[in-house]
Order: sequence, then C-alpha cells, then structure tokens
Amino acid sequence: MADSRIDVSFAGPVATITVSRPEKLNAFDIGMLKELSAACDELEANSDIRVAILTGAGKAFSAGGDIKAWAAMTPNEFGHAWVRFGHRVFERLATLRVPLIAALNGHALGGGLELAAAADIRIAETHIRIGLPETGLGMVPGWSGTQRLVRRFGAQVVRRMALGGEIFSATEAASLGIIDHVVETGAAVTAAQAYAERIAKRGPAAVEVAKLMIASANGEDNGTAVEALGSILVAKTADLKEGVSAFAEKREPVFKGEW
Repeated sequence: MADSRIDVSFAGPVATITVSRPEKLNAFDIGMLKELSAACDELEANSDIRVAILTGAGKAFSAGGDIKAWAAMTPNEFGHAWVRFGHRVFERLATLRVPLIAALNGHALGGGLELAAAADIRIAETHIRIGLPETGLGMVPGWSGTQRLVRRFGAQVVRRMALGGEIFSATEAASLGIIDHVVETGAAVTAAQAYAERIAKRGPAAVEVAKLMIASANGEDNGTAVEALGSILVAKTADLKEGVSAFAEKREPVFKGEW
C-alpha cells in the first residue's frame, strides 16, 4: 500500500517490518496497530520466512503511542479500543513462529520499548535511550510494560523505569539485560541482518520449537506452546493417518500406537 505506515519487505528467508511514520517519531495510532497485526498475519502465512527484523524509519525506533490518538478517548474507549487492542497486537508480534530481532535505530520510549520487548533479540545503536515515562503523564504502561517486561527483564529494572522514570542509555540497558548487543550509530539494521542470517542457517523446525519451549519456560504463551508442540508431534504419527483414513472410509479406526 502506497500510504502504509507499516512496511514489510523480504530478502530470502528474512522479513523486515519497518514502522514508517518518521514525522511523528514512529508513534502508533489505531490504524498502525491494525497494519502491524496484518503484517504479522503476512509473515505467518509465508513458510519461506525463517526470521524477522523489526525497526523504525528515520531517527526513532518508536515513541510509542501517539498521545493525540488517545487523548480524546473516553475511559471505556481508551481501555478497550486502545489498550486492549494494542496489547493483543503486541502479543501477536511476540508470539510469531519465527524469531524476531529488534533493530533499535533510535529511542524506544513507552510503547516503543514495549514494542522492542516483543522481540527475541534486541540490537541497539549506542546513542539510543529507553524508558517507560508514562507515569509522568499520569498514566501507566498498557501494552505489556508491567507484564512482558517484568517477565523478560525482571521487576526491579521495570520499577526503576515505571516508578522512578529512569531513562537508560544503550550501554546501561545492555548491562541490565534489556539490550543484547550495542553497535555504532547507523549500524543497527546491518547488525540485525547479520544476526538474522545466523539464525536462518540453523534448523528452522528446531528454532521454532526452541522459541516455543523458551516462551513456555518463561511463563509466556504456555497454552499455545503446549498445544502447538503436542499437535506437531501427533501430526507425525501413524495413528493420526489411520484416524483420518478411517473417517474418510467411514469405518472404525484401528490404532496401533505407532509414532
């Protein structure tokens, strides 16, 4: 789409999602959340994709939610149309079947940090800053800032950002386990592409299952992980083939417990 603000491109087994609203520091509105959800659907439907990169256009990764997009909402609209919907979209991003690498080319504040936290790997340029400034506006993080971030980075560091308003540099964030690699200014996307190639060379089925297992161990997406792994396993059994054949032939199945 010519007016799309969530751009998706492909290079072999690597997909790149670019948040493209640079004039607003890539701040999200409802339309962009819908586009991001559609981008996730597009990636999931493409079996050739083994890894994805998430980055921002211009000088920012993402400033989070556009205040103008939600400031005039009623409390009910804010809670449901904004917070709950955004939460579902970011959850969709976090549970992509392929690993997701966030290339932080600029600051990631508030919802921008929540967006980066949905990734499996975060590569940041040395000049960037991250934080959760929402309480300074009289609001709280709403797109899993007090949930996913706590599970992935620990409660104390989230307290420092959400309660104390601390803003961390890339180097500080790396020392706290929020950022995985720090690179020079302008090098985040190139570094992410190199890391993506590293992942793409590994066994895709093993990588997908490993991501599910790690998510389950971390208390994320437990139901989906268990059912997805169980279904993959059962789908390979002779018993399933027998069950499907028996259904098609309108007869009782003869199961042998064969894998």
